Amino acid sequence: MGDKINSFKELRVYQMAMEAAMEIFQITKSFPPEEKFSMVDQMRRSSRSVCTNIAEAWRKRRYKAAFISKLSDSETEACETQVWLEFAYKCNYMDAVMQDKLDKTYNYIIAQIIRMIEDAEKWLIK
Repeated sequence: MGDKINSFKELRVYQMAMEAAMEIFQITKSFPPEEKFSMVDQMRRSSRSVCTNIAEAWRKRRYKAAFISKLSDSETEACETQVWLEFAYKCNYMDAVMQDKLDKTYNYIIAQIIRMIEDAEKWLIK
């Protein structure tokens, strides 16, 4: 882990997920009004849930199963966000470059979460 991490806000995976969620927030402002209560809400919710579940996992480090469960929830939300990004692209609400960039970002986020799950013992509070 390198330097001691004192807060979930110091985790690279959290920082990357927060940046991606904020980028999605900005992009979805230009989506058509008819998508406000469907695609926009779902994309924003799932992208934000990646961050909130990482934060919750951080606070549950006393219990391995709870820690892994919250990270798994975060991984699932990241994958859901990827699906919404694909829908947005296929509906012509975002271009291929942006969709590809965000999809790759979420692939990297998922990979980091999986590594945390696989190395859960390193993260637990003893």
